[in-house]
Amino acid sequence: MSYYFVAQIKINDNAEYQKYIDKAGEIFEKFKGEYLSVDNAPKIIEGNWNYTRAVLIRFENKNDFNNWYNSPEYQNILMHRLHAADCDTILLKGLENK
Repeated sequence: MSYYFVAQIKINDNAEYQKYIDKAGEIFEKFKGEYLSVDNAPKIIEGNWNYTRAVLIRFENKNDFNNWYNSPEYQNILMHRLHAADCDTILLKGLENK
């Protein structure tokens, strides 16, 4: 069953955030994730959206997500994103295929 990591990000410090971006793709590739969308200008349909970027990432299963997110490599760069931006993230469980 797929899992989807959704991030809403408001970047406050571009230089610090770039330190995260410089390493994120390289680390991400090791853990079987797939970027489905990275959008700096999503269309707001309802409500308020006070972010500068939205990211949607698919993992084949929850274990792959956990291995990525909790890996020492990712944890070493995560601090750059958290210092540079306000982030709201969630993990969604995909629908089971019938």
